[in-house]
Amino acid sequence: MQTATEKLSVMLQPAIEVLGLELWGVEYLTKGRSALLRVYIDSEEGVTIDDCEKVSRQISAILDVEDPIAGEYTLEVSSPGLDRPLFAAEHYTAYVGEVINVRLSSPIDGRRKFKGVLNSADPQKIVMTVDNQPVEILFSQIEKANVAY
Repeated sequence: MQTATEKLSVMLQPAIEVLGLELWGVEYLTKGRSALLRVYIDSEEGVTIDDCEKVSRQISAILDVEDPIAGEYTLEVSSPGLDRPLFAAEHYTAYVGEVINVRLSSPIDGRRKFKGVLNSADPQKIVMTVDNQPVEILFSQIEKANVAY
């Protein structure tokens, strides 16, 4: 079963790729009555403000027609930046050997936040060294992760 962000990614990816950019990831955050849809785009040449504006116009039209989000929300389009969030298994694979931050949905050994070197990643899990100890984390346990900058 797809999550809401996975459905949004599938819906928006073709429109972003047509513009010559890559959909890096999608976050949908709610706090009280307000909601934020954050779409990260990337490119080998980097991402400009013009790129963000073009993508914002393109996907706003799609979101208006498809109406996948109930209620009001703010759309934000941005580059993943240097401390880029990690969404997909291939993102983790690209950053093996780098220091990453991981926040879990539920604790492992009483701990939800980890910072350490990413040793390996496969389609089901990552292994990182935290405090000189290997820690294995399933993707299903990860709430949020990013490259530490």
